[in-house]
Amino acid sequence: VGVTAQKTMRLLPASGRKATQKVVVGDQDGVITCFGIKKGEAVPVFKTLPGQKIARLELGGALNTPQEKIFVATGSEVRGFTKRGKQFLSFETNLTESIKAMHISGADLFLCASYIYNHYCDCKDQHYYLSGDKINDVLCLPVDKVNCITPVLACQDRVLRVLQGSDLLYEVEVPGPPTVLALNNGNGGDSGEGIVYGTSDGKLGLTQITGSKPIPKWEIGNEKKRGGILCIDSFDILGDGVKELLVGRDDGVLEIYNFESADDPVLRYDHALSESIASIQGGCVGKDGYDEILASTYSGWLTGLTTEPVHREGEELKLSQEMQSKISSLRNELEHLQMKVLQEREKYQQSSQSSTAVSSVPAFSVNDKFTLNKDDASYSLILEVQTAIDNVLVQSDVPIDLLDVDKNSAVVSFSSCDSEPNSNFLLATYRCQANTTRLELKVRSIEGQYGTLQAYVTPRIQPKTCQVHQYQIKPLSLHQRTHSIDHDRPVNTLTLKGQFSFAEIHSWVVFCLPEVPEKTPAGESITFYFQNTFLGTQLESTYRKGEGCFKSDNISTISILKDVLSKEATKRKINLNISYDINEESVRHTLKLIHPKLEYQQLLAKKVHLIDALRELQVHEGNVDFLLPKYRSILEEADQLLEEYKRQPAHLERLYGMITDLFIDKFKFKGTNVKTKVPLLLEILDGCDQDGLIAFFEAAA
Repeated sequence: VGVTAQKTMRLLPASGRKATQKVVVGDQDGVITCFGIKKGEAVPVFKTLPGQKIARLELGGALNTPQEKIFVATGSEVRGFTKRGKQFLSFETNLTESIKAMHISGADLFLCASYIYNHYCDCKDQHYYLSGDKINDVLCLPVDKVNCITPVLACQDRVLRVLQGSDLLYEVEVPGPPTVLALNNGNGGDSGEGIVYGTSDGKLGLTQITGSKPIPKWEIGNEKKRGGILCIDSFDILGDGVKELLVGRDDGVLEIYNFESADDPVLRYDHALSESIASIQGGCVGKDGYDEILASTYSGWLTGLTTEPVHREGEELKLSQEMQSKISSLRNELEHLQMKVLQEREKYQQSSQSSTAVSSVPAFSVNDKFTLNKDDASYSLILEVQTAIDNVLVQSDVPIDLLDVDKNSAVVSFSSCDSEPNSNFLLATYRCQANTTRLELKVRSIEGQYGTLQAYVTPRIQPKTCQVHQYQIKPLSLHQRTHSIDHDRPVNTLTLKGQFSFAEIHSWVVFCLPEVPEKTPAGESITFYFQNTFLGTQLESTYRKGEGCFKSDNISTISILKDVLSKEATKRKINLNISYDINEESVRHTLKLIHPKLEYQQLLAKKVHLIDALRELQVHEGNVDFLLPKYRSILEEADQLLEEYKRQPAHLERLYGMITDLFIDKFKFKGTNVKTKVPLLLEILDGCDQDGLIAFFEAAA
């Protein structure tokens, strides 16, 4: 089918004597396709005409009856179809934005656009809620079990918002931005209150949503550094009477979790597809008696994984007559398509050279994600294209480091660029191997340096065409939103006062920091907490109309904010009254946070420098028993050390840079310029002595 969005493929319940199920899927061309599988071939049931792209597809019907009515959300409209493909409903919601998420329960319809939630009953407006951040998914606890309507919204600011009518009942904090919600066991479990969530940084958890408070049940981190979770389903694929959890991720990994003990799920199987999994379902599709897992991927492939044994033990692998005829018919179809492509290409060449030629640029869709990873303080840029990627050119007007990605098979080449006249700091080309549709890059930025990263994506289609995607690198780019901070740390405070509105100061904060919702928050004032993913320092920002207060245990964070905020205010001709309160103790505290990282990186660099010399000794002497144990261990771990060093280029330089900035910023607030003392500071850093470093900071005054 065409390119598919998240949660747009479902299996219709089996009807009558036939135990196999039909598949229904909606794509971004606006086409709904329903088909069954007979003898390994797809047999169409119905297909609708193209239209606006389909954002969600859900099944519905009267409560406690088979859910076999098909509902799709396209633009701001919801349409309903019978299982035969006859349209019976067209409901225009008059929402100003396109529908992003949808849930159906009996006569109740729950819809979400970016920030807005609406509840309709029999297409009549019932309730409305404006969320503080973007809504990624919506779900309602099963009405037949909990006896009241309890909608749950998955919001980008790492919370699940539980509603009652048009009001917020309470918020549930989760460990990452939740992208998808599912009822535990498909029905909310015994109590009907269990909700499974998946996050964009690959974590999975179960929370019980009671009438008064949430009860967290279990949570699985993302130890294997896999992709974000896009879809979840519950289905007993192992046939042990307990439903397993099926999970689809945006790096193409499909996982089956099994509940061996009643408590935590255990990963039993996984399978890697080549592109992100948009929807996942368990059921019986291809052959009666054998269950399958069906996944639909971003570019529109539907893939089935079956429990049917492919060939029995000890049996020689012979192709059945049926299989041979299938292969030959596929070969014929392929030859026919290749001929057609050649004819069309010739036709295009002729028409493009005629005097009335009109150039046509083929449209293609790119699915992209630019997110900060907490573990290694780097940004992941994931680009996924519906056809194979030829090359991606990456350009940046701020200094950034490109880090190594294991899963990346593309060949990268760097071009030298002149940073002076047109501030061009990075120019790199990734040439992809044939049939690569997904590319993952990792970059690390430097706080205080802000600008734009651009990716020029060229797929393998004729005529050659390219799309540019831009990503903002913010002044405090390594900060990540967090639910709470440690209030006992020594803090520096920056206070702004002036004739600015709440919306204006909010737009400045959005400009400075990642993960802040673009929409101005409701209410008089707002507080956000952040953590620096590289150093572990923190920032608290509280602001309202005419006043802003920023507190951080890192002077450099306050210095960057002061520079950027005064620049933004000057652009708008707003006069700011800036005051700051600097805590001397905070500098010592920040140095103590940086020092273990510094020591580790310096030791790693020293070990890596010794490897060549030690290897030479090993070759000359034949054995290394005469070496000290610490040198022998360097030789034994040489490959891991080199791998780690290669993965983190310029890590030590970044730490040196941060300490130098801290030194300059400390004295800048006192009105002293200490740039001449920087070479002395670097000498002390090479010595790697924490007390000496703190003493130098205090003596320089």
